[in-house]
Amino acid sequence: MTAARNTLRSVRGDAAPVAPLAGFTVGVTAARRADELSALLERRGAMVTQAPALRIVPLPDDTELESATRSLLATPPDLAVATTGIGFRGWMEAADGWGVGEELLDTLRLATVLCRGPKARGAVRAAGLVDAWSPPSESSAEVLEHLLQTGVEGKRIAVQLHGEPLPDVVEALRCAGADVVEIPVYRWVAPVDIAPLDRLTDAVVAGTVDALTFTSAPAAASLLARAAERGLESRLVEALRGPMLVVCVGPVTAAPLEAKDVTTVQPRRSRLGAMVRALEAEAPRLARGFPVAGHWLELRGHAALVDGELRTVAPTGMALLRALARRPGRVVSRADLLRALPGGGDDEHAVETAMARLRSALGQARLVQTVVKRGYRLALDPGSATVPVGGHCVSGSAR
Repeated sequence: MTAARNTLRSVRGDAAPVAPLAGFTVGVTAARRADELSALLERRGAMVTQAPALRIVPLPDDTELESATRSLLATPPDLAVATTGIGFRGWMEAADGWGVGEELLDTLRLATVLCRGPKARGAVRAAGLVDAWSPPSESSAEVLEHLLQTGVEGKRIAVQLHGEPLPDVVEALRCAGADVVEIPVYRWVAPVDIAPLDRLTDAVVAGTVDALTFTSAPAAASLLARAAERGLESRLVEALRGPMLVVCVGPVTAAPLEAKDVTTVQPRRSRLGAMVRALEAEAPRLARGFPVAGHWLELRGHAALVDGELRTVAPTGMALLRALARRPGRVVSRADLLRALPGGGDDEHAVETAMARLRSALGQARLVQTVVKRGYRLALDPGSATVPVGGHCVSGSAR
């Protein structure tokens, strides 16, 4: 903790600690387990916006899946790769529906079964099968590397897809001499109601979302594709490149975004809880802090902290506060502040009204000083030449 913030402890008193994501707005694009992920984020204080970027369509009656399954029964595979737990279970249920469930299990018992991660491994074992290997990284790329190192020439390999094709994996195996049977257990398609996704995209472009989470590569691809349909892809990509955080559950999920030069945050382990903790660890760099009028002011997304106490601020107030914070201690004219207000306008009285509400929301009117006939300024403490330190601005004298 910086010296500048230490000097303000006595002002804060015994205020309850603020949740790590309080004041931040986080978008959730997941289709499955969206409620679970949202609950984890809300428990840490975030305001969550859910907008599924896709939906899962199982294929129990799909002719392509049935054809691939019967092909394996006719000519059993030497190797089988399970990539997701839900996909593997869906395959077994579909086979049961066709009356070949036990025959498929008997066929797979003769094969060497590899699993991309623990969820796939759990589903394989629950079916009564024995898995031979899975990568620590839970990555399809590492599964491919393992197969190529062990040798696949002349081998028949069943590869369970996980919602979209795996062209790189399949092509590499075929180039190495393998006979690959693709198992399309489910398909990602656009959500029935696209409006929430459009609203989330608009919010990201407008800069009112602090972090965006992804739990699957198809979700990321779907968001980009929908933005392209609306003519917003370039603006969306620009927004995703920062300062907002883009958080992905793992490298496979991040691939469509990183192909657009979007930097992503990823946990070491591909788990929802680990992803939320990674976001929590990175969130401080979204905040800016200032020693102002004997208090500590911190800006967080849609809220502000005053001496460690969360203060909810209306969008107009936050727009003014951000405009003042871009020039801490310096006077910002009413005309410039008017342009910063959502919707703009030409009546400078709107600035005065919004400023009065901002001061009331902050609970400390002295934080924002009126400079007669000139405008307003953050009342930065004397001698505070603010510089960013660890995501905050603190006084140069305190460093």
